[in-house]
Amino acid sequence: MSDNTIHTLDIRDLHVSVEGEDGTAREILSGVTLTVRSGETHAIMGPNGSGKSTLAYAIAGHPKYTVTSGSITLDGEDVLAMGVDERARAGLFLAMQYPVEIPGVTVSNFLRTAKTAVDGEAPKLRTWVKEVNSAMAALRMDPAFAQRGVNEGFSGGEKKRHEILQLELLQPKIAVLDETDSGLDVDALKIVSEGVNRVRESSNLGVLLITHYTRILRYIKPDFVHVFIDGRIAEQGGPELADQLEDEGYDRFLTPTA
Repeated sequence: MSDNTIHTLDIRDLHVSVEGEDGTAREILSGVTLTVRSGETHAIMGPNGSGKSTLAYAIAGHPKYTVTSGSITLDGEDVLAMGVDERARAGLFLAMQYPVEIPGVTVSNFLRTAKTAVDGEAPKLRTWVKEVNSAMAALRMDPAFAQRGVNEGFSGGEKKRHEILQLELLQPKIAVLDETDSGLDVDALKIVSEGVNRVRESSNLGVLLITHYTRILRYIKPDFVHVFIDGRIAEQGGPELADQLEDEGYDRFLTPTA
């Protein structure tokens, strides 16, 4: 369980480039400024190619994405100076759109190793097994799932449930959820959303939720909505902005005015 300390992920004037196949760098994010605090849920919305997932990859430390200027800090600490594992230990959680397979490593071993790495000590086995079983039951996951290889042969819904299982067990300070709703049917979307909401309520989690569609926002209610267009935040508002986007789409941002 997290304490009641207010944690802050601060993104300031962030510029990010990615190297194309021809070797030339192309700027994807062009000065993004955003602050996520404990207990807040921020939805990042925008059309495909607007830079939403690039923000997640930059926070995660993906080597393909180069931060050319700006800063990312967590509680004043420089996230960009941290290795990927250090970011997790600092309290950042990243659920990516396309989780990787780890053949030969069971879900059970992976979770315990991750928990040990984040906490700096191994969890007590008896209480840990109870926590894992309880979290899996809440996510409607078959107990046999724990002995499968990580993401090996998993359906899209199983991968996303596994990500939320990690979120529940690792109890981070700030979670970045990239397109968590992609490929999910309505039942799976509801179960995954309930998992996120359980963690939000029990641990004062700050959430940065990246999505193309508004449907997940019916289950995970945002406090703030930010619209990404061409690597910048074009508009910001409350939950009503998501409703407006559902009705109108992104045309007003994309269509040049006469």
